[in-house]
Amino acid sequence: MNANTSSASSPLLVQPVIMAGGSGTRLWPLSRAGYPKQFLVLNRGNRSLFQEAALRLSGLAAEDLRVAAPLVVGNEEHRFLILDQLRELSQDPSAVVLEPMGRNTAPAMTLAALNALERGEDPVLVVTPADQTVGNDAAFTAALQTAVRTAGQGAIVILGITPDRPETGYGYIRSVADLGTARVAQFVEKPDQATAQRYLAEGNYSWNSGMFVLRASVWMTALEKFRPDIAAATRAAWASHQTDGRFVRPGKAEFAQVPSESVDYAVMERCPGSEFDIRMVRLEAGWNDLGAWDAVWQVADKDADGNASLGDVLVQDSHNTLVHATSRLVSVVGLDDVVVVETPDAVMVADRSRSQDVKKIVTTLDREKRGEHQLHRKVHRPWGWYDSIDNGPRHQVKRILVKPGASLSLQMHYHRAEHWIVVSGTAEVTVGERKIVLSENQSTYIPLGEVHRLANPGKVPLEIIEVQSGSYLGEDDIVRFEDTYGRS
Repeated sequence: MNANTSSASSPLLVQPVIMAGGSGTRLWPLSRAGYPKQFLVLNRGNRSLFQEAALRLSGLAAEDLRVAAPLVVGNEEHRFLILDQLRELSQDPSAVVLEPMGRNTAPAMTLAALNALERGEDPVLVVTPADQTVGNDAAFTAALQTAVRTAGQGAIVILGITPDRPETGYGYIRSVADLGTARVAQFVEKPDQATAQRYLAEGNYSWNSGMFVLRASVWMTALEKFRPDIAAATRAAWASHQTDGRFVRPGKAEFAQVPSESVDYAVMERCPGSEFDIRMVRLEAGWNDLGAWDAVWQVADKDADGNASLGDVLVQDSHNTLVHATSRLVSVVGLDDVVVVETPDAVMVADRSRSQDVKKIVTTLDREKRGEHQLHRKVHRPWGWYDSIDNGPRHQVKRILVKPGASLSLQMHYHRAEHWIVVSGTAEVTVGERKIVLSENQSTYIPLGEVHRLANPGKVPLEIIEVQSGSYLGEDDIVRFEDTYGRS
C-alpha cells in the first residue's frame, strides 16, 4: 500500500489515543459506572490506570518520532474526570472526544482518526485502552517505537503478549516471523482450556493486547472496505460535531445510528490474507489488562502466603487472597483463593477463580434499579465531591468539598431545605438577593425554594457539612439557573 513516510528531517508524527470509555463492571464494587476502573488507583503508586497510560505514551518521543498531546475518547459523564486527572500530570490533551453513548471500540477509534485527519495531518495513531497496566516501561516504549516505525510505512500493527499460562479470557493471535516483525496469520477467539494449553505449547500464539498502531488514513481505508456502514455512519456523526474548549461532541442523533462493533471484529480479523499488511510486535513488559479481581491479585505485591492487601487489612491463616479495604478495618481468617472488596456502601466476596462473574452482580443491581452499580457514596463532581454520610426518611447529611476557585451551580430545590456548616476554608454563599462570606464554624440556612449557590473564593479547599431536610432528597430535585460546567 502507498503511505506517507517520514524522512530524517521530518520526524514521524505520533498521535496517542487513549480509549477511556469502559465501565469496568467486573471490578465492582470499587469500579462504578460513574467512576469506572480506569480512573481508580488499583496497583502500586498513587496514579490511576488512565494516568499511567497517559504517562507511558508521553515517553514515546525520539529523534525520528514527534509525539502529540494525547487524544482521549471517553464518556460525556467522565469528561471532567479526564481533564482533572490529566492536569494532575501537567498534561493538556489535544482533544477529548465525547461519545454520546457507547458504540464499542471501532466507532471510538474512527472518531479519533477523523479528529486527527481534520487537523490536516495523517499521524500514526497509537491506540491503547485506559485500563491496562505495564510493569516494565522501558520495554513498553521500545516495543511501541518499533510498532510506530513499522506503521509509518503503511502497515497495521498490533501488540501481542507472550502468554505465560493457558488463559481462556483473552483472544489470541497466530503469527509467522517475517522481515524482523511477525506477520499476523490469524485472529482466534477466546479458547477453552484444552485449546489454550495447545496454543501455549505451540509457541506461535500471542494474547491480543487490544493495542493498535496505524496511520489514521489506513484505518479509514480499511474500515471503509470491511465495514462501510460504520464508516459512513460515524462520518455523519462527525460532520455535525461541536467543539467546547477541549471537548468535542459528535452529533448525538447521528451517532445513535452507528453500529456497535469492536475494532477486532470490524477490521483486524479481516485483514490477514487481504491487501493490508498486518503485523505484530511482541510486548514483553509485564502487561495485564486488569479485567477482573483475579488480574488485580496477579499484579499486586504479595506476602509469603500469596496474600495481597490494600488498606486497613488483617489476614490470618489465609493463602492467595486479595483483600481491598477503603473505609474501615477488614479482617479475614482461614480463607484461600478468595477476593474481598470493601467500600463504604458495599462489600463483595468471591472465589478468586470466579471473579469474572462479578459482572452478574452488577447486572442484577441494574435490573433491580439499585444505585450501587452507578455511583459510590462519595460522588465526584467537576467542582469537587460530596459524601452522603447519613440519611433517613426525611433527612440526609453530606460532607461537601469545593475546590479552590470553584462553585456549584446557581440552583434551587422544590422539596428540601439545607443547613450549611463550614468545617474549613472560606465559603461565599448566595441566598436569594444576599451574598455572604462564611468561615470556619459559621453556618447558614437555605429555605426550601430559595435560589442559592455555594462557591470557594479561597486558595485552599472548602469543606462543609450539609444537612438536608424535606419530603424528597433525590439528586434530581435540582433546578439549575447558571452553571460553570455546562450542565443542564
